[in-house]
Amino acid sequence: MKRKIQLLSDTFKAKKQRLALESEFSEQGPEAVESALQYLTSLFPRKLFEDSLPSLVLRHQIYSLVKDRTTVDRRLNQLKDEGRIRMFQHGFDADSIAVAFTDNYKSKVLEFVSGKEFARTVQKFLDSVVSSCPDISFDKGKMLKDFGFRDTEITELVNAGVLTVRDAGSWWLAVPGAGRFVKCFIKGRKAVLNMIEKAKYKEVLLSDLQNRRAPSVKLGLSYHIHDIIGAQLVDCVPTTSGTLLRLADD
Repeated sequence: MKRKIQLLSDTFKAKKQRLALESEFSEQGPEAVESALQYLTSLFPRKLFEDSLPSLVLRHQIYSLVKDRTTVDRRLNQLKDEGRIRMFQHGFDADSIAVAFTDNYKSKVLEFVSGKEFARTVQKFLDSVVSSCPDISFDKGKMLKDFGFRDTEITELVNAGVLTVRDAGSWWLAVPGAGRFVKCFIKGRKAVLNMIEKAKYKEVLLSDLQNRRAPSVKLGLSYHIHDIIGAQLVDCVPTTSGTLLRLADD
């Protein structure tokens, strides 16, 4: 199984310029979901954030590569339940769920809190909560009774950035320092959509868009092309010249 997944991953790398930016490709099914996740992870610009963040992928970006959304959601939930990935709600819209590999998330969190006063509490949280519970959010009862945290420790976890307030008495699992990513993401998405909106008929060949210079798009054009396709902000129209991206109707 691992060998087959690796072969799929190699296929993405070998056909990166042509295939990986198409909304449809030959390999489908659960294994393709993991390969797509690996490929999209490789697009994350780690150096932009001084390698302080885990490589974040938006769930809907995977939809740009694997047509069957049910297959994507089912496989991601399986990977989450197995403890291999974590999911996060980052707030730029209700349906945008970020995904990171668990080991990468843990290592970046520990680097972030190293030497800080709440480091021990964060380590306890990673060991007792993140390692055993795949939930995307936690309520006060579970934190106090099931995991043995005190109110003061929960406050430390919020201050450390591994929890953010969801509502009274509950918190989202979070990525410390991810605010910078969110700002770059929102700005980059707007910039890419603006490029298409300014084009004739509000459409552009995918190959032309991919090859444009866009220094203001910090996360990279490829990262955002998968975003706007997966979020259905553009329609993909097959033509003899290649895939055409057309701004979707509101």
